[in-house]
Amino acid sequence: MKKSRYFAILLALVIAIVMMFVSRDRKRFFSHEGVVWTTEYHITYEASRDLNDSIQLILGNLDMSVSPYNRASLISAINENKTTRTDGFIQLLLNASRIINQESGGAYDPTVMPLVNAWGFGYKNGKMPTRAQIDSILTFIGMDKVMLNSDTLTKSDPRVMLDFSSIAKGMACDEIGRMLVRNGARNWLVEIGGEVMASGVNKRGTPWQVSVDMPIEEQTSATHESAMTLTLDSGAVATSGNYRKWREEGGGKLSHIIDPRTGDCHTGTLLSVTVIANDCMTADAWATACMVMGENEVKKVMQKRKDLGVMTISADTTSGSLIVWSNAPFAEKVNR
Repeated sequence: MKKSRYFAILLALVIAIVMMFVSRDRKRFFSHEGVVWTTEYHITYEASRDLNDSIQLILGNLDMSVSPYNRASLISAINENKTTRTDGFIQLLLNASRIINQESGGAYDPTVMPLVNAWGFGYKNGKMPTRAQIDSILTFIGMDKVMLNSDTLTKSDPRVMLDFSSIAKGMACDEIGRMLVRNGARNWLVEIGGEVMASGVNKRGTPWQVSVDMPIEEQTSATHESAMTLTLDSGAVATSGNYRKWREEGGGKLSHIIDPRTGDCHTGTLLSVTVIANDCMTADAWATACMVMGENEVKKVMQKRKDLGVMTISADTTSGSLIVWSNAPFAEKVNR
């Protein structure tokens, strides 16, 4: 009887230990949302434990590194010539920006910050700059004005400033995605301000469905009306447009999209660009570059590319309708 009781107790203990480990390793879906860099984020992932602490750590580290609107950030110190030291985030962004700058013919350029401020879309309250003022600023705009040697950044002109706002949200999506993978997550979607990185499937076991907004002008709030839905089981999607961040000036509209080649605010009929890429940092930067380039240049460059899916939505000034164009890699992802 004693032996039987002993084995019964031992068996119960073994079962309890096994159940504890099984319960600990059992995965379920977690969701988190909040606000970062004045925009909303939504993150959903399947994991064995809540990883929100790691998510917040990444967002906090990025804010202290690359946000020009955080006066205590490293990029702010670089812009104010208080240091030449960089970190891994800034080095990654600089190297990626240089490649896209070259491939876009200068349409993408993070040294555009002084022009963004001059037009009143940055952290300084600018007015309508004169042509002479724009031409003066253009003398210290350009990726050739910054050199990176190991972790040291050198400027050819102390007035050079860097603004990674058009690529940092994408990098944040990538960084959070990599963290989720390191922690065993295979199914996840990270969305920050409309930039999306995804892997695997959703809670229903089907690929993620990502909605692309119609370019509806709205300054005070984000109006969401879907233009189409993309099926995404890997990779990233980013959209840039001039339909939300603009202001009226002299009876016209000024867009926050600044052409670093001319110094002018974006004009024309192109309303939005959506880019699909393997990583969100690339998609984010190219979406901005394409907005600067305009419809004709985008079609010329992107028609032949197989690594990037691109869709443009433009206004037909004659009929008032919208014109949608996409290359083949983008069309393959559209949920029909």
